[in-house]
Parts: sequence; C-alpha cells; structure tokens
Amino acid sequence: MAVEEEGLRVFQSVKIKIGEAKNIPPYPGPNKMRDCYCTVNLDQEEVFRTKIVEKSLCPFYGEDFYCEIPRSFRHLSFYIFDRDVFRRDSSIGKVAVKKENLQKYHGKDTWFQLQPVSADSEVQGKVHVELRLSEVITDNGIVCIKLAARVLECQGLPIVNGQCDPYAAVSLLGPTRSEAKKTKVKRKTNNPQFDEVFYFEVTRPPSYTRRHFDVEEEDVDKMALRVDLWNASNLKFGDEFLGEVRIPLKVLAHSGLHDAWYFLQPRDNGSKSEKLDDLGSLRLNIVYTEDHVFPSESYSPLRDLLLRSARMEPVSASAAHILGEVCREKQEAAIPLVRLFLHYGEIVPFLSAIAQAEVNRTQDPNTIFRGNSLTSKCIDETMKLAGMHYLQVTLKPIIDEICADHKPCEIDPVKLKESENLETNRENLRQYVDRIFTVITKSGVSCPTVMCDIFSSLRESAAKRFQDPDVRYTAVSSFIFLRFFAPAILSPNLFQLRPHHPDPSTSRTLTLISKTIQTLGSLSKSKSANFKESFMATFYDFFNDQKYADAVKNFLDLISSSGRWDQKSIETPIMLKEGFMIKRAQGRNRFGMKNFKKRWFRLTNHEFTYHKSKGNTKGENALCSIPIENILAVERLEEESFKMKNMFQVIQPERALYIQANNCVEARDWIDILTKVSQCNRKRLSTYHPSAYLNGHWLCCKLSSDTAPGCTPCTAGLPANIQLDVDGDRETERIFSLFSTYMAKLVKMQEACGSKSVYDGPEQEEYSSFIIDDPQETYKTLKQIVSAVQTLEQEHAQYKRDKFRKTKYGSQEHPIGDKNFQCYIRQQSESSTYSI
Repeated sequence: MAVEEEGLRVFQSVKIKIGEAKNIPPYPGPNKMRDCYCTVNLDQEEVFRTKIVEKSLCPFYGEDFYCEIPRSFRHLSFYIFDRDVFRRDSSIGKVAVKKENLQKYHGKDTWFQLQPVSADSEVQGKVHVELRLSEVITDNGIVCIKLAARVLECQGLPIVNGQCDPYAAVSLLGPTRSEAKKTKVKRKTNNPQFDEVFYFEVTRPPSYTRRHFDVEEEDVDKMALRVDLWNASNLKFGDEFLGEVRIPLKVLAHSGLHDAWYFLQPRDNGSKSEKLDDLGSLRLNIVYTEDHVFPSESYSPLRDLLLRSARMEPVSASAAHILGEVCREKQEAAIPLVRLFLHYGEIVPFLSAIAQAEVNRTQDPNTIFRGNSLTSKCIDETMKLAGMHYLQVTLKPIIDEICADHKPCEIDPVKLKESENLETNRENLRQYVDRIFTVITKSGVSCPTVMCDIFSSLRESAAKRFQDPDVRYTAVSSFIFLRFFAPAILSPNLFQLRPHHPDPSTSRTLTLISKTIQTLGSLSKSKSANFKESFMATFYDFFNDQKYADAVKNFLDLISSSGRWDQKSIETPIMLKEGFMIKRAQGRNRFGMKNFKKRWFRLTNHEFTYHKSKGNTKGENALCSIPIENILAVERLEEESFKMKNMFQVIQPERALYIQANNCVEARDWIDILTKVSQCNRKRLSTYHPSAYLNGHWLCCKLSSDTAPGCTPCTAGLPANIQLDVDGDRETERIFSLFSTYMAKLVKMQEACGSKSVYDGPEQEEYSSFIIDDPQETYKTLKQIVSAVQTLEQEHAQYKRDKFRKTKYGSQEHPIGDKNFQCYIRQQSESSTYSI
C-alpha cells in the first residue's frame, strides 16, 4: 500500500530474520528455564509473533517475516515475552530501532542488547497544541498575562489491552508552580478530538504596553507547558501513561502564538535502574526499503530499455543482463527483474534468452544450471512467485500432517533415542517420502503455465547443446526438485506452507525427506554416491526401483511439454488463510456492540467461513459460509463506523460482513487475498459504501435505503493473473536504485568494453569478472542506462529540493520531535551548502 505525496507514491516494506536470543535472565524459581517468544511491532502495534521456544534461556527462532508497511511509524520494535499459563505473559526486554537508524543495520546480522520495558517509555502518536499569550484585566483593573493552552486533537495513540479511552492532562511547570487541568475522556478512539482550552496565569508585570508583553525573563526561561496523555482505565492499577510533550514558553517570545503538532515522548523519569547487559541480547537481520515512485512516464526510457532485453542480440549486451553483472549479489537483480517481466508478460522470452546463453557457455552437461547465475536466480524467483499456490496444493496437507503427528523418523544410529526403534523410524520416514514423492509426481497438471513454458524452453536448449539423452531431464529437475520442492520441504515457513519454523525434531524429519526427494529427482546414475552418510545410502535402497525413475521422467515430460493442456478444476478445497478475527454481521434485527464476537475464519478457494472456535473445523458446521462467487467486493471500513481500527467489509448480494483484524498488516493481507480470490466474479461491484449502515442510514452518504448503490468507487483489486500482480513502476524504481548504487561498476564496465574493442590480447584482470560478448553493443546499452539513470537521479534531487522548500516542521505530516525529518533537513542543508 502506497502513501501519496504530491504525485509521488511512497512504498515502505521490511524483511526481518529473527535469529536467536541469548543469555535471557533465568526465571526466579527452581526451574529457571523460560518459554519465550518474540514479537515484531510497528511502534506499539504487534504485527508478527514467533513460535514459543520452551525451556530455554537461549531460544533459537530462525523465522523470517516480510510485510508491506501501510502507515507511518517511528520505531520498529522487538519484544521478548515469557509465556505465563496463569497470568498475562511478562515482557523480558525489547529492541527498539528508530526509523531513521534502520539503514545502519540494513542486511547485516546484528546482535542487539535487550533494553528494559517500562510503561513510561512505551509511547506512540502525536498531539496538536496551540499556545497563545493573552492580556486579561482583573476585577480591580490590573492587567495580567495569561497563557491559553488549547489541546485540539491526537492521532495514532496506542491501543492498551484492546481499548483506548484517552484524556489529556495539561500542566504549567516552573520553579514555583505545577498546576494540572484535565480534558474530558474520549471513549473508544485512539484519534481523540478534544478541542479544549485551559488558562494559566504567567506573570503580573509592573508595567504593560500594548505592543509588547513584558514577560519576565526568568518566567520564559524556566517555565514550560506539559501535556500528558493517559488512557482512562477501570482497573485497580490506575490509568496508563501514553506519552507527553514539554513545550518551553520561550517559543512564544516572538509572536505570542504557537500552533504545532508534536510527537509524544517518553516520560523523563522512565525506569533507568536496570543494567543494560542484564537482559540478554537478540540477533536480527533487518532490511527496510522505502521506494519513492514517480508517475509512469518518468520511467519510460529505462523501462523500455529493460523490456527490450529478451530481443537483444547478444543477450549479454541487454540492460537486464548488465544489471546482473554489476550487482554484488545476483539475487538483488533477479527480484525486481522477474517481477517487472512478469508484469509485462515478457518473463518467458527473457528467461529463455539468458538460459540459452548460459547453456552455450556450459561445457559439462552435469553442471548445467548448478551455479548461482542470473538465470538460476531469476528462475528461482519466478517459481516462488508463480508456484506458491502450486506448493499449497501439493505439499501443504502432508507437511501439516508431519508437523502435527511428530512421528519419530531419525535413522542415524548415533542420534537415535533410547526409546526409539531404528526399523520403526525407517518405516515412518519411508512412508512420508513415498507419499510426498507420489503427490509431486502426480501434480504435473497443476503446474502453473508460466513454469511449464520456462521448463519447455530449458529442455529444448539443453537437448540442442548436449548429446546426453538425460540432459533434457536434468536441466528441468535441477530447478523443480533441487530449487523448488526440496527447499519448500526443508523450510516450509519460507514458502508460506507453515506459519513458523518447525521444532527441532520435525525439522530433522523434513531434512531427511528433503534429501531423499532431491536425490530421487536428480536421476543421477549412482544414487548412493550422493550421500555422505552411510545410513542415508542404506535408507535409499528402499527406492532403488526403476518405477521411481520412470515416475520422475513422466512428471518432467509433462511439465516441460510444449503442448498445453486444460487445467482441471481441483475438487478438494485448498486452504488459503485462516485465523481469529472479530466480526459483526449487518442484518435487520442486529444492532449495537453485542454483535462483535471473536470467531475463527477460514478462506479456501471455494468459500469464506467462520466458526465458533479453531478446533476441528472440518467436522464442525460453519456459523456462516460465503461462497467465493458471492463476494462482490472487499474494502476497508472507515474507523468512524464503530470507533474501531483495522476493519474491513466483505460485501455480499444481501448484506455486508464487517470484520476487525488484529493489526493493520493482517487487515491488508486479508483484504488482498479475499480480493484476489474473488477477482473474477462476474457481479463484482464498481462502487461501495466506505462506512456502515447504522440507525437507518449510511454514515458516509446519509442515504436511508440499505440497498442504495455505493457512493465511492471500489479500489482496484489485485488481478488474478500473477503476470499482473505487480507494480511495474515500483520495480523499475528499484532497478534504477540498483543501477544508481552500482554506478561505479557501470563505468568500469564501459572501460572494459573500450579495452576489449581496441586490445585483442589477454583480458585484463580487473575486467575479467564481466561477461562481454559484443563490446560495441554492450557499450551502447551502457551509455543508454547511464543517461536514463542520471535523468531519474536529477528528478529525485529536484523532488527533494521542492519538498524541503515546502515542508513545515511542526506540521501534521512532520511533527516536532520527528527525528527522521530532522535527519532529512540536516542532509538537505549539507547538500545545499555543498552545491553552493
């Protein structure tokens, strides 16, 4: 989800690897061990939670989390909690990284010291305050000066224990005074509108002139206005602190009026008694990306240059291939290139061209597509994008079963537990391998069309280049088995087959299955030679049967056939997403808050249902079932409807189902997947009501008929076709950023082209890393790339200058206390000074 800024779209995303924690303080009891989990929070809003690692003071998580960030934030925070069965889980410590500091840790494995968690420091949100000095004549005729403090509103306050009933306390601080006045409590909102004014006597000057307030210097220097935000709690523990701002009265020295937004800050007397090294540490790898995307026409030169890559002769002289040459990691180039080519329907011609070039450079058929080349990385990325649903169909049911059953499958005699039997374990493992092998080799008809077209091209290129009859199989199996199915079995959480990294015992089972499936798919002549461990070679004897090799070849023939077949509809429903949410159905006899209930929601490719509890939903009748063809639109619901955040609506022919997700990221995920699965419905709406129908009328347009047509155009949903499920301009912007980052290498590659053109001797060592088949064509493309990149760099620089000139510090967009903006101002000032 993008934030619009004056014709420019800003996208934020974060990819996090949560590694492990170490040296967690022991539990103060005889056991000393803890059951810990880690949460990821945008400010105070939890957006992800790891599994619980039991009985450990050094828990290993090994979990990855990626999300598009749909709102502004100040801190990316990580909390370590200790599960408590009887009471609320206790927080052990936290890591809070300011937004402006995220780039320091970009892509690096970093150990962060856990900091103490204090209620005084857990703040978020902003407050709008207006201060004014005014003259007041008292009853006895004396003129005194009073401070009028107006608290207008707050935005983005945290929700504490599921609710937010905020009020503000306003105090005038000075050497001899500390008066406190409170606003009214605003119920059930984290964006309260207060608009209350409080008066404080500042000074009684001996002399007074109309043109100038004779405010004593010591008053101005030493006095400040403090605004505290509190959550009114009914609990015996008292009200919860939400944040404060302190405004020195010296801001009024020039005009007597001050109107600004402030970010709420932690309380000064926050807990500082804990030693920083007492709470342990947490290993994280954070990649935060912010894309500033211009209108589409800005990218035309670079985009057109990239999309010509498939037809460029030779392909090594193309812009896309050059990007792979200059990037430090081929994966950096592969991700945006694949998404761009998928979006424009050019992925198969492009991959065919670079694969053909790689095959021509390969001397040994046994090493075909085995390196980390641009071709390999691009095909990997394409399979991840296009094949995710395919994995759900084939692997998810049995992976879920393996994770739930916990059958012992260890076949290494050294690692065998005393209570386990080696033969029983072998049989358990053999059954799992057999079932997974069968489901894979019978899934050819479900393989996505785009993957089949790519495999067909790989097979053809390999067969033309080498005489070995098996090469047409190994060229395809090196991707579908080695780089697709085997990694998905090994790490199902990375392929969205499981929510978390499996426990150590299950992970070991999946490792053994993955190794066996990889070997079965490789079709190598000597199977046992593929295993370093003798126990694996012994186990593989179960599968030394020609029927397995025949099944693999038949499967590879099917998915790499140039002829297409009709995709048959899969009768068994495929689980797409499930989880707890809160629902309120709209019906004639239903009204009020009593209809908000927590339910377990399930989405398959057939229907959207909710159930009373998680339990065994297969045997339980759903409380409500909505066929996918009855979903006419899925849209956000404005917060004002029920004073609740993260709500969306599933619109049906007769009514709408109102749902509240757990957080903003989950709400976006549900909206995206529901929209995608219902995208092809014939009766989809073009307009909708962004607010609810309450008390006999729509809150948005005030129409009284509950069947009145929508008043707002529906948002453009996610197209069902993977080739269109991408923002082409955003991917081109990312490619521009990579070219800009590696500009020095582009220049070096130009020098290499010049060197090869005029010097026909041995290649110079500094240029040997580049693949340059045609120096003239490559140089011509490089020149066009540099020109397009420099034009975009100028456009970005101009945008920053314009923004710097227009932006006011203290505005709603950039409140006082915005360290990220202060950092931006400093950079702009330095660049302006440098340019002068």
